[in-house]
Amino acid sequence: MNSFLQDRFERQFRMREYNSSVSTEIIAGLTTFATMGYVLAVVPHMMGEAGVPQGAMLTGMVLMIFVTSMAMGLYTNRPFALAPGMGSVAIFSITMVQLQNVPIGVASAIVFLSGVLFILVTVLGIRKLIVMTIPRGIKISISAGVGIFLAVIGMRNAKLLAVNAKKVALSFGDLTQPVVILAAITFVILLVLTARKVRGAALISILAGTVIGIPMGITKIPESIFRMPDSIAPIFFNFDLMGALDLQYLPFLFAFFLPDFFSSFGTAIGIGGKAGFLDKNGDLPGLDKVFHVDSIAATVGSFFTIPVLITYLESGAGVEAGGRTGLTACTTAVAFLLILAVTPLALMIPAAATAPVLIYVGVSMMAGMRNLDYTDIAEYIPAFLCIAFTAYTFNIANGISVAFIAFVLMKVAAGRMNELHKGHYMLALLLAYYFYAIAGVK
Repeated sequence: MNSFLQDRFERQFRMREYNSSVSTEIIAGLTTFATMGYVLAVVPHMMGEAGVPQGAMLTGMVLMIFVTSMAMGLYTNRPFALAPGMGSVAIFSITMVQLQNVPIGVASAIVFLSGVLFILVTVLGIRKLIVMTIPRGIKISISAGVGIFLAVIGMRNAKLLAVNAKKVALSFGDLTQPVVILAAITFVILLVLTARKVRGAALISILAGTVIGIPMGITKIPESIFRMPDSIAPIFFNFDLMGALDLQYLPFLFAFFLPDFFSSFGTAIGIGGKAGFLDKNGDLPGLDKVFHVDSIAATVGSFFTIPVLITYLESGAGVEAGGRTGLTACTTAVAFLLILAVTPLALMIPAAATAPVLIYVGVSMMAGMRNLDYTDIAEYIPAFLCIAFTAYTFNIANGISVAFIAFVLMKVAAGRMNELHKGHYMLALLLAYYFYAIAGVK
């Protein structure tokens, strides 16, 4: 690479400090893009069911992913990409607009208010107090919970797991499906390449799975590769702030804000732990900057009728591929922007080709559990609850919330109130209200 560009990249991203290189970061960024590329199809479709024009939503979403992921890379120098959170997309489209008949403009304004609240919590230093209040055991378990969450998503995308209505549980899917077979083949390719320490193993396995899926009838070759993006005019500033200030919408505000806050925190800690960024207390240096980007992203995204933008779990795939700096996030951002012209090409990557990467990354994030104190019931029980509720309710915020409430209750039950302070009780009450809020908006 041109030495001038190499020097510029080094000054901006400090890759030598992280024992990385430009090529590694670019491969990692493309891996993250390939793994989270499903949002290109899923989010516009879900928002379209609520009456939002799908073409405009796709264009607006891609532009916001580009801007916010680029900001994350340049401002924080972390390999984290952003996109609309699937939970917030479901709340916006299904719960609010389709079931509760909330106008789209009001829903967008509530997302805006949740972003403003996130900004205030960060700027006023309340965020730091909340993070310091969360005990070490829960911080450790967040990474494992995120890991199981990722693995379950991967197994679901691979059709290895399916919902069994009769047993009210997850069970094996139809293992004879071509999708399952393709996922198994791709997983074997990934494991072999990883075992042999091949650079870019995750991205290579995704590409291989996509190609193998063509004769299997899983990978659909698009009729055309190029496509002009739709205008964002129909979704820009579709906004009703005064309507959103109605007190009846307060539960929706908390349903957006708390998952955004704790998902951002959990993802940053979980993936940061995988990348080796955490300090001895299990904290991520520079977490404030990550929150700055997240909170502003949620606020600005609402102007484009986009549900809450969050740091994406799939960034862990890029970290697994060697990404350690903001160049990974910037590469992902550029890939999304370029895909606007060739969207059909990105949409041909089947979920079965990316699922094995999520499973592998998820399993590898369990390592931190060895650092738990298994002699202290007030540490390992909340840790288990954090993992279980994160993985099986498909929500990081649920896991952290249940774990923290259990932590406070167990300290009180054990007569160890001297180990708690007012912040613990206040946060436990706030999280209890969060569960009341989400129960009320379903």
